[in-house]
Amino acid sequence: MQEHRGPHLSPAEIHDFFDIGWIVRPALFRADEVARMQTCFEELEKIAGELSGTGLHRGAHFVLGEKDGRQVLHRIVWAGGCQPYLLAIGGDARLTVPCAQLLRSHVMDHLLNQAHFKRPHDGVAFDWHQDIQHRDKGGGEWTDVNGSGSFVQTLIVLDEMTPDSGPLKFMPGSSRWGRVEFGGGAGDKPSWATNAPTQNPDANAVTITAQPGDTIFFGPYTAHASVENTSDKYRRVLINGYASPGANRRVYPGDGAGRRLSAPAGFSRNVR
Repeated sequence: MQEHRGPHLSPAEIHDFFDIGWIVRPALFRADEVARMQTCFEELEKIAGELSGTGLHRGAHFVLGEKDGRQVLHRIVWAGGCQPYLLAIGGDARLTVPCAQLLRSHVMDHLLNQAHFKRPHDGVAFDWHQDIQHRDKGGGEWTDVNGSGSFVQTLIVLDEMTPDSGPLKFMPGSSRWGRVEFGGGAGDKPSWATNAPTQNPDANAVTITAQPGDTIFFGPYTAHASVENTSDKYRRVLINGYASPGANRRVYPGDGAGRRLSAPAGFSRNVR
């Protein structure tokens, strides 16, 4: 895969982000950086194993569950509050410069720095949804200040994403739908929105396969889902989310969550 030499998105990538709903930048992060992120995830997993339930611990919010008598690690919110290197990655120009282009703002609010674990056969799955449903829960906590969603989510792949490891599925063109409402799914059948323009997600969805270091960018209206990891290997991803200044009024858990970032004028390959 081709490694990117600079952070800026091409006009074609910007078009695809808004028109199709997502872009993938292959090998955006080097193997040594991925290995260090994996080590951080291992430390977080060890800490989670010592906890009795969901809650804030060491600056991060651990979301835990149970399946068949064993702990399920759904996600760790603001993981960088516990593992500073993950927070440094969240401020890296390879993420912030493209997001600045997509948000059309040199500054942005860093809302998400999440560690997502899909351990083999742990039952973790995500029904069809748009991220706007998580950003805007009503009560005046969200405003689309730039008219294009005001939010960009990024996902750094840390383990090979295969068809049986619970990969992401995207619905092409859903980025142009605006907000639609999704219901709850059951078992291995993710939910779907009855008011969505397309009513056949199984036929139209695109399954994403990816290698460690690949990074996915997508917007708040892009419909996506993932089913359980049925492979014998982990499928871990680091998620970072960025909002236009003034869009968010919700307080997110974790030490330093919601920090204001500025995209640098230049580009450094090294996270410091």
